[in-house]
Amino acid sequence: MKPIIYAINILLIAIFFFSCEASKNSKSEIESPAPDYYSLTVKELRDKIKGAWAAQTIGVTYGGPTEFKHNKRIIGDQESYIHHTGWNEETLPFWMKNRKGLYDDIYMDLTFVEVFEREGLDAPAISHLKAYSEANFPLWHANQQGRYNYLNGINPPESGHWLNNPHADDIDFQIEADFAGIMSPGMPNTALEICDTVGHIMNSGDGYYGGVFVAGMYSFAFIEKDIKKIIKKALDMIPTKSSFYKCISDVVNWYEEYPIDWKKNWELIEEKWGNDVGCPNGVFRDYNIDAKINAAYVVLGMLYGEGDFGKTLDISTRAGQDSDCNPATAMGVLATTTGLSGIPEYWLQGLSAIEDINFSNTEMSLNDVYEISFKHGMELIKRNGGIIEGNSIKIKNEKTKIAPFEENFPGYKPDKKVYINKELSFENANIENNKLEYNFNGIGVVLKGYIRGVDPINNIRNLKDNNPMKDFYFEVEFSIDNKLVKTMKLPLDYTKRALELFFKYEIPKGDHVLRLKVLNPDDRASIYISEMITYSKT
Repeated sequence: MKPIIYAINILLIAIFFFSCEASKNSKSEIESPAPDYYSLTVKELRDKIKGAWAAQTIGVTYGGPTEFKHNKRIIGDQESYIHHTGWNEETLPFWMKNRKGLYDDIYMDLTFVEVFEREGLDAPAISHLKAYSEANFPLWHANQQGRYNYLNGINPPESGHWLNNPHADDIDFQIEADFAGIMSPGMPNTALEICDTVGHIMNSGDGYYGGVFVAGMYSFAFIEKDIKKIIKKALDMIPTKSSFYKCISDVVNWYEEYPIDWKKNWELIEEKWGNDVGCPNGVFRDYNIDAKINAAYVVLGMLYGEGDFGKTLDISTRAGQDSDCNPATAMGVLATTTGLSGIPEYWLQGLSAIEDINFSNTEMSLNDVYEISFKHGMELIKRNGGIIEGNSIKIKNEKTKIAPFEENFPGYKPDKKVYINKELSFENANIENNKLEYNFNGIGVVLKGYIRGVDPINNIRNLKDNNPMKDFYFEVEFSIDNKLVKTMKLPLDYTKRALELFFKYEIPKGDHVLRLKVLNPDDRASIYISEMITYSKT
């Protein structure tokens, strides 16, 4: 009996010492100091930058036919237009030459790159907002409201604040922040500074955090190959109490719980995060352009794609909603880890044929931005204390900072949507038809609609310069409970339009009367009022 007891004691002691050593090794791994510098060669940096930009273009093209055609539903296995068999040497050239407007997320990226190239790396926020606000290309959501704000005297960061921008939580900056990470290789704090400058011209809160997260992933992808680590490190740049952080954390946790079932993860995302609060286009609809849920689809593709380009594209596209921008982001970050040389030849078909084609509304091609981003990246590496000697680049390591906490629509809940469908027109510029009023209850109200010309020639989206209605706008006073809230200029020109006729938040709780009065009625145009959305407190 004693030998048995002795043997058991020896075994227990051995287990104890083994456990201590394993614990010691594990702790050593966790606490091992990060290097002072990350090393890349000039060739590797160029290759990664090329991969990032090329992969975005591939991703947008791949998801282009599906954009916002599958809302709150997964694109089915049988829907063959997203299958790999449709990708060939003609795909990229066809879309780049014939569907240029598809690449709006990239030409917005390049607008900011051009400002940095023209004015230097310290170009202020107002320069970026001015650049796209005074351009003639069409914009939507937070970008367009930012433009409208600028044209009407509201500058950054107020131009992106939710009290001045109902679309502040939308995806706009998230799909345009790639440039900030690409020009900040291995320098997430630099990427964060750039995001603070550019991101607040059109977004705030979760809409801003979407851009910080994407830029952070790109930045870390230059020095880290593990996709899960890249996601975690970028997420650490976001305040933990933000809903953006909570949403992406859920996706990561559900991945651990369902590691081979991306559709189950998608269902959980939809159940918890699938309803929009801010964007008036998405309230009480399946349509959802909110930054965090589309970022969740990006992360979904990256995690379940397991480093495979085809799977990453497929899943981030099939999740739906903004299904061209989401695969572009996922593909871009993945390609930054591998470089252009690591993208399978299958996906590079047709790339060389488009690299010298300027993107719509820019004077910049892929070959141009490869070089400009490389130059900006090298300048920022040196500015950040990095060392460049010959073909060797050493990027100084830095402790990652966290973006300050911001919250849009705190405690707000969409309450009602009332369909109005009324046209305010002015025969012979009749001043008697210039007033309307609506009763509502709530702490916030949005009046949706648009301006249109009575003559069909004035109904086209972009009025030509010689059109006498080119600069026409209605001037409208909006009051709540007989108190003037603001006077809005509502232009007929589509590129200068206000996305909503009127919005106002932080109204005292209770019953209210909204009144509008047109100060300059004109029988050449009318105001169409489609619906009114009201908000209550949760």
